[in-house]
Amino acid sequence: MSKKKNELALQIEIKIDETALFEQVSAIIENRKFRAQTSANSEATLMFWEVGRYINSVILDTKRAAYGKQIVATLSLQLQEKYGKSFELTNLRRMMRFAENFVDYEIVATLSPQLSWSHIIELLPLKSNEAIIYYAQDVLNRRFGVRELRRQISRKAFERREIANSALTEQSSIPFNAFKDPYLLDVFDLKENYHEADLEKAILADVQKFILEFGHGFAFIESQKHMIIGGEDVILDLLFFNRNLRRLIAVELKIGVFKAAFKGQMELYLAWLDKYERKEGENPPIGIILCASANRDKVEMLKMDKAGIAVAEYWTELPSKAVFEQKIKEIMQEAQERLVRRKALPSGSQKQIEYFLDEKDDNEE
Repeated sequence: MSKKKNELALQIEIKIDETALFEQVSAIIENRKFRAQTSANSEATLMFWEVGRYINSVILDTKRAAYGKQIVATLSLQLQEKYGKSFELTNLRRMMRFAENFVDYEIVATLSPQLSWSHIIELLPLKSNEAIIYYAQDVLNRRFGVRELRRQISRKAFERREIANSALTEQSSIPFNAFKDPYLLDVFDLKENYHEADLEKAILADVQKFILEFGHGFAFIESQKHMIIGGEDVILDLLFFNRNLRRLIAVELKIGVFKAAFKGQMELYLAWLDKYERKEGENPPIGIILCASANRDKVEMLKMDKAGIAVAEYWTELPSKAVFEQKIKEIMQEAQERLVRRKALPSGSQKQIEYFLDEKDDNEE
């Protein structure tokens, strides 16, 4: 009987070993398959860049645009016959545009392991190198797939970041590229007549969606942060930490329009956080007040950025594509007007900032 028990135990042990063996070998295979695919994608992206760069150099030497177009069309037919549809005329022109926008090989080599050719195709219609680099870096930082990259572009993440940047002056305590304006919180599907508590509850129910909208490097710390100041109990809605900025980020949610009194409230929170929560090696905390409606001229007059406070609108409903694009365009125009006014001020009162992307042309050549 004892012998049978030993044999059964041995069989169970062997079975467990077999399962572990299968799992370990599977992990090795999957890892190598992923690395092989990544390597193949990287090489393909580098190949397309090199092809585009060489064609550009030949066409540039001819200095004859019409002749250049004819040469590219002929080359495309020859390449298709030998290598297939990857070298159709539209794709060949994409390669040329790719090389024009990314002139530095080292940058391309760095991006290529995570930026597939499908990513590149989504980026090429953008007419601003700043926008292309922004989205490419976002893919690199947050490992976005093509679908999420397309979503970020359609939701105009770059333009909204530039709108937020337009509020920064030379004396700003807000780091450049830290926030967006407006924030799109339509993912939380809030009902009509919601309250601040409802918005906060929705955010806490899916913090990852909120962080995805906020940007790279944000980590959630705490909600309803209690502070005792002068014997009074005050509460901050949300507290984050940004690893890239190395500082605490205080977030206040406001249902209505922005009010000047919000500045003093946030300044109090930041002073407390700086005194009691800031760790050695961290930068001073900054705050962002999210309002349903923000008067940007009033925000500028109050010099909120100098106090380390950003103000941004949030939208809980996303309008149709046409309306959304028009509204963003109008906000950007207002931001440009503010920049023009600021340039009229004495030197040193405004930041030198690269702004704004041309409207996207959906019709490729």
